[in-house]
Amino acid sequence: MSHIAFTTSATHAAVAFHRSGAKQWSTLFPTTWRTRGTNSSLSLNSNRKRLQSRFFASATNGGNGAVVDEISETVKAHTNFVWPDNKKPRVCILGGGFGGLYTALRLESLEWPDDKKPQIALVDQSERFVFKPMLYELLSGEVDEWEIAPYFSDLLANTGVRFLKDRVKVLHPSDHAGVNGPNASTRGGTVHLESGLHIEYDWLVLALGAEAKLDLVPGAVEFAIPFSTLEDARKVNNRLKILERKTFGKDRQISVAIVGCGYSGVELAATVAERLQNRGVVRAINVETTICPTAPPGNREAALKVLLSRKVELLLGYFVNCIRRASELESSNTLTGVDENRIETVPDFEKYILELQPAERGVQSKVIEADLVLWTVGSKPPLPHLEYSDVPFVIPLNARGQAETDETLRVKGHPRIFALGDSSALRDSNGRILPATAQVAFQQADFTGWNLWAAINGRPLLPFRFQNLGEMMVLGRYDAAISPSFVEGLTLEGPIGHTARKIAYLMRLPTDEHRLKVGISWFTKSAIDSVSLLQSTLSKVLSDSTTQSD
Repeated sequence: MSHIAFTTSATHAAVAFHRSGAKQWSTLFPTTWRTRGTNSSLSLNSNRKRLQSRFFASATNGGNGAVVDEISETVKAHTNFVWPDNKKPRVCILGGGFGGLYTALRLESLEWPDDKKPQIALVDQSERFVFKPMLYELLSGEVDEWEIAPYFSDLLANTGVRFLKDRVKVLHPSDHAGVNGPNASTRGGTVHLESGLHIEYDWLVLALGAEAKLDLVPGAVEFAIPFSTLEDARKVNNRLKILERKTFGKDRQISVAIVGCGYSGVELAATVAERLQNRGVVRAINVETTICPTAPPGNREAALKVLLSRKVELLLGYFVNCIRRASELESSNTLTGVDENRIETVPDFEKYILELQPAERGVQSKVIEADLVLWTVGSKPPLPHLEYSDVPFVIPLNARGQAETDETLRVKGHPRIFALGDSSALRDSNGRILPATAQVAFQQADFTGWNLWAAINGRPLLPFRFQNLGEMMVLGRYDAAISPSFVEGLTLEGPIGHTARKIAYLMRLPTDEHRLKVGISWFTKSAIDSVSLLQSTLSKVLSDSTTQSD
């Protein structure tokens, strides 16, 4: 989802403009607002002496995390979202990923009294739900887009959930604990969308996911491509196609640099290396001295075996100091260990230089060159850090920008707001924040749906308890590694692990109808691949027999 900020309503702003005139307006709201340090909460930004309503300003712009220095003086007319029945509970869900979509579907599946069944509005900036753990299969050609990125309109066609393709701009909650007396407020609040649409809600679910954090290293924003959205996967696939076409029939290898060797980086390295084969070289860079440091040993060993078999070069114990575009005078090959007097130039290829610094002393720095730089390190929730204000904070955030929640997944101080997935800073029994994985979001969506049902029906809410079912990773078209938690020390790898992973994810797809369609498609593809493999094997056997008889 896009950035979220708090602002005064368009109506109040318009009234202030017409009464005071443009000159007074510019005095009340200066065109330049600057952050004063890093805030760890969404804060109110107001000038109570001059304006009775509260004014809130965004501290992020789009997806690149840049600070907004100016606020437009143009006030858009807004439209109120019309709910079918104002007497029934109104639930607004922000974000259509695993947390948001699966919460909506969970609410739909529960039994409700006729007067208590909630009306649900789901807001997301994309028109498609994306099953992110299988984005790698788009690069290998194993799946089609419609299988792992179906349209929300198709998934929600047989439900009462109303989908809105829009960006969230403003939150205006009215359920502050203690604001309206000792008891919790019976009012929810309002969500302002970028299009000008205002949604009044009784219950709010924050499931905004996270964005790639590229601003850690100079040049990463300009030259590196993250891999976390459908658009990212399309961009990487297109770049690989262009490079494959340009190098076809030429004695030149494609160079791909992948920053990060966590699960995402390793899965990406294995997939790209398998696709390029002997036409390219893949280098994976990690500040740690091992790959997937938090993974089960079986998964890590299986991944390392696959990467080495595909000749992926692991640069462990290094961090990227900067990324820049290569000049015409720099070598077309890796610069590390190359004589500076030996220079080869290759026209028509945009190349990038990565300067690597060792994480430990005594190790030499490296400089490598790449045709494509992929970024898998770091993420940031889109809940922004706003300007400092003397008004009390609205939604408590931790240092990473995640909402602080209690064990029932309700935002602290806001009994009518739930947060889950990357938007939530829920801790486990050991005090560690739960990882931002699909597995956590699946389970939290189930609890959020149930706790909304309990809250609406006046029943006790259940505390969330994460149950680790194991970890899975894809390592290519026919390779994967699975370490189930219920069998200690067991790791399924190779084709068996790959099949088990696909079956597990097939069962996790959003709806029964979509599961059926995808299941038939995968079975058909598998049958065709098996027939093709059988034909190839028979042809080879017959060819060998003919050769021996001759």
